[in-house]
Amino acid sequence: MSEYYSGKRTRNIFDPKATEPYKLSRSKIANFMACPRCFYIDRRLGIGQPPGFPLNLNTAVDTLLKKEFDLHRAKGVAHPLMKAYGIQAVPFVHDDLDAWRANFTGVQYLDKKTNFLLTGAVDDVWQSPDGKLIVVDYKATSKDAEVTIDAEWQDGYKRQMEFYQWLLRCNGFEVSDTGFFVYCNGRTDKKAFDGKLEFDIKLIPYTGDDKWVAKTIMAARKCLISDKLPASSKDCDYCTYRDAVKSVMI
Repeated sequence: MSEYYSGKRTRNIFDPKATEPYKLSRSKIANFMACPRCFYIDRRLGIGQPPGFPLNLNTAVDTLLKKEFDLHRAKGVAHPLMKAYGIQAVPFVHDDLDAWRANFTGVQYLDKKTNFLLTGAVDDVWQSPDGKLIVVDYKATSKDAEVTIDAEWQDGYKRQMEFYQWLLRCNGFEVSDTGFFVYCNGRTDKKAFDGKLEFDIKLIPYTGDDKWVAKTIMAARKCLISDKLPASSKDCDYCTYRDAVKSVMI
């Protein structure tokens, strides 16, 4: 049976009276941070935001990068990109890696304070010689300017990495504060397409701080257990749209 019926979700709705753990993904925590009202309407009332367009080219880049790094993982050696940037690490080998990468499983942790089963699907994990894990996230774009992670809208990328670091720490792993973005920038300076798209690949380090995660999860639970609809974010386009529609409805 479909998860949706007449526009309303019929499963995985938060019930304040339930005793079983409630599964909550990293992306839903990001939604809470973006707009508590939209998060509440989705998780508590069962009406989610309209879905975005699938980024199939980005998914293809992710898939191919995973295959490429897996070749070196199987040999226990560093990828040439890691060598080029002087990164002392190799792709991490673990029996659960495939599950960690899968969207509907991911790295999981049951937070007993909130009874939330938190999940997040990592792109890759490397390991340094001292045994610490390094969270790696793949990104793809196409722009003429130098690729960075300095834009305000990329703060979400940083929180994403910090959430993964937090999840792995909660699972008992030693995790480096510094993770890496493997950023692929599609080139448009070629004379012709010729049936292929070439990329410049840049490795961008980021030192994370996951101290925000635990208190944000607590705030998300406080939001969900309330019977009162929370205030919307002033920057939420969805709430602005809903308010505009209501203002012209007869």
